[in-house]
Amino acid sequence: MPEQASADLREEVRARYGAAARAVLEPEQGRRASCCGTSHSGSCRGTGAAALDTADVFGGPLYRAGETDGLPEEAVLASLGCGNPIAVADLHEGERVLDLGSGGGIDVLLSARRVGPAGYAYGVDMTDDMITLARANAAKAGAANVEFLKGDIEAIPLPDASVDVVISNCVINLSVDKAAVLAEMFRVLVPGGRIGISDVVAEDQLTPADRAAAGSYVGCIAGALSRSEYLDGLAAAGFTDTSVTFTTEARPGIHSAIVRAVKPA
Repeated sequence: MPEQASADLREEVRARYGAAARAVLEPEQGRRASCCGTSHSGSCRGTGAAALDTADVFGGPLYRAGETDGLPEEAVLASLGCGNPIAVADLHEGERVLDLGSGGGIDVLLSARRVGPAGYAYGVDMTDDMITLARANAAKAGAANVEFLKGDIEAIPLPDASVDVVISNCVINLSVDKAAVLAEMFRVLVPGGRIGISDVVAEDQLTPADRAAAGSYVGCIAGALSRSEYLDGLAAAGFTDTSVTFTTEARPGIHSAIVRAVKPA
């Protein structure tokens, strides 16, 4: 992809998800934007000020009954994902978790609960408004074992071998340099660490042109990897025990999917 086109897409993604955060931060403004969320009565994950248009939404409840109880309403309203990486990653007490594209912080806060006081949960997001919203949500939740970092998922602002698990919820498809994201995940994981990701993935027969025709880049369709591209990319980054499992079909040949892999010990 030409450098200018990549830069333009990055800024479009930043603007769109910044608007989604402001719809929660400033509900009286009535701002609207689309997202990679699940549909709930015509909105992306959530209602009210954060109700976003349905052009690019994905179906099915993301979180189990009661799972988000006690979280700030703003964290739930700002959830724009296509799955539940907390369930996918099978988190354990004391683990260190990193959420790529952490948005309003819902998956970081849920991870912090799961890993307990001995564990820690990081979130990385490139959008100032989302970082502001996430930090406010963490303060409201009284979560002491979380940290939200401003940065790009292609250059994660954490040291080598600093986390046990990497999660992400419908974000990697938005990157313009997915090979860099996969390499960065491998770098920050400890040996034996793992990824548990929810993402949008295309069937192998769909060409990049087919994906672009099916939906927009910022709507999580045009930038989706195919299943074989994902598996090849994970292998090239050094991961083993890789799998991509389709869940909900969002468009013909385009699915929400669970992505798992392990960094060799």
